[in-house]
Amino acid sequence: MTNAQTYTIVALCVYAIAMALIGCLSYGKSKTLDGFLIGGRNIGAWVTAFAYGTTYFSAVVFVGYAGQHGWNIGLGSIWIGIGNAVLGCLLSWLLFANKTRKMTKKLQARTMPDYFEKRYDSKAMKIIASVIIFVFLVPYSAAVYKGLGSLFSAVFPGVETWVWMLIIACLTAVYLVVGGYVATAYTDLVQGVVMILGVICLVAVVLKNDAVGGITGLVENLKAVPEAGDQLTNIWGGSSFKFLCFNIMLTSFGTWGLPQMIGKFYAIKDTAAIKRGTVISTIFCIVIGCGAYLIGSTSRLILGNNLPEGGVDSVIPTVLMQVLGGGTLGVILLAVIMILLLSASMSTLESVVLTSSSAVAVDLIPAVTKKKIKPESQMVLTRVLCLVFVACSFIFATRNIPIIVSLMSFSWGLVSGCFIGPYIWGLFSKKITKIGAFSGIISGLLVVGGATLVISLQSGFSAAAAKSPEMGVAAMAVSLIVVPVVSALTKNKDSKRVEEIFTCYKED
Repeated sequence: MTNAQTYTIVALCVYAIAMALIGCLSYGKSKTLDGFLIGGRNIGAWVTAFAYGTTYFSAVVFVGYAGQHGWNIGLGSIWIGIGNAVLGCLLSWLLFANKTRKMTKKLQARTMPDYFEKRYDSKAMKIIASVIIFVFLVPYSAAVYKGLGSLFSAVFPGVETWVWMLIIACLTAVYLVVGGYVATAYTDLVQGVVMILGVICLVAVVLKNDAVGGITGLVENLKAVPEAGDQLTNIWGGSSFKFLCFNIMLTSFGTWGLPQMIGKFYAIKDTAAIKRGTVISTIFCIVIGCGAYLIGSTSRLILGNNLPEGGVDSVIPTVLMQVLGGGTLGVILLAVIMILLLSASMSTLESVVLTSSSAVAVDLIPAVTKKKIKPESQMVLTRVLCLVFVACSFIFATRNIPIIVSLMSFSWGLVSGCFIGPYIWGLFSKKITKIGAFSGIISGLLVVGGATLVISLQSGFSAAAAKSPEMGVAAMAVSLIVVPVVSALTKNKDSKRVEEIFTCYKED
C-alpha cells in the first residue's frame, strides 16, 4: 500500500466516523416529519449557507465540468464559477429566500410538490411534480456515485469502482436515515469547511507547479500552448463564447427551480439568518466555483498538453496525481482533496435522495391513494424510501445503464425548466392561476422532450445530449414566459384564498 493510499484510508475513516456521529446526535431533532424534512424550520445562517453551497457543487463540478471546460475553454471558464456565485447563489438568496420561507411556512409546505398543491390547489400538479423529481433526480445521483467511484479508483487502482460506490452509498444512507435534514445540514457545514480548505490548498499547489509558474506565469504559459494559446487565454471564452454563456445560464439560473436547492430556504429560521446566510453562501460559492475552474484551466500546462487516456473526465484526477503524488505533504494534501471531492458529492447526493424520497412518501403516495397518512407513518416511510433510493442509485450506477447515466445531462435543465415558472411567479404574483402554473410545468417537459426527440431522430441521442444546456435554458425561459401569459388569459377562481396566502409577507 502506498503512502497516498494509507493517508486516504485514514482520512476516510475519520470522516466516516464524524458523519455517523453527526447523524446519531441529530436523531433527537428528526423524530417529527417537520424535523426530518426541514429541521423544524429552525436552521441557522451558517448551516443553511453551507448546505446550499455544498449541494450546489458536487464532484461533477470538479471532475466533469472544471476538467472539461478548463481544458477546452481555458481561463474563460472561470466565468462559470463567477456566474454561479452571483446569479445562482447571491441573486437567488436576495430574491427568493425570505419569500420562500414565509410562504411555505404559511402553507405548511415541506416539499416543492407540496408547495405546488397548496399554492395552486391542485393535487394533479403535486403528482406530476413528484414523478418528475423521482424520474430525473435519482438517475442524477447514480451518475454522481459513478463519477466519484471512478475518482477513488484512480488512487486505488486495485479496488473495483463498485466497492467505492457501495462505501459512499452506505455512509450517505446511515446519517441521512438516522438524522434526516438536520444531519445533512450539519454534515454539510463540516463538508463545506473541508471543501474550502481543500480548494485553497489545491489552488496554491497547482499555481506553485513549475509548469504553471504562478499567477504571473499562468497567462504567459497558456499563451504558448501550441494551436490553443489564443483560445485558452481569451477571457471571454474565444470560440466557445456561446457555449460558455449557455452553461453559465443553465448552471446559475437552474438553481432557481431545483427542489433540492430551494428546499434550503424552507428550513432557515428567520430574516436575520437569511441576511447573514446570503453573504456566507455567496463567498463560499466564489471560492469553490472559481477555484475549481481555475484549477481546470491550468490542466494543459500540468499535463503537457496531452489529454489523458480517459478523456476530459480524467483531466482533474490526473492533475491531482501529478501535483500531489510525491512527498509526504503531497500525499496528505491528496487525501484532503479526496475527502473534499467526497464531501462535495455526498452533500449533493443526500439532498437529492431526501428530495426524491419525500416527493414519493409525502406527496405522491397520499395523492395517488387518496388516503390520509399519519405524519409518523410518513416519516417512517420517508426513512425507508431514503434507503430504497440510495440502493436504486447504487444499482443504476453499477449496472452502467446508458440511458440512466445520460439522463444526468438533462435532469438539471428539465427539472428546473418545469418548476422555475410556477415556483417563482407563485411567490410574487397573486394573478397566477392553476392553469397558468400547470402550463409552465408542461411547457418545460415539452421543450426538453420535444427537442431531444427531434435531434435524436436526426443525429442520434449523443447529439441531443450535447445540446442539453441550450434545451435547459430554453425550457426555463419558456416556463417563465408561459406561466404569466396563460394566467392572464384564464381566471383565478379562488382569489380570496390567494389573498389569504399572500398575507404571509406581512407576518414574520
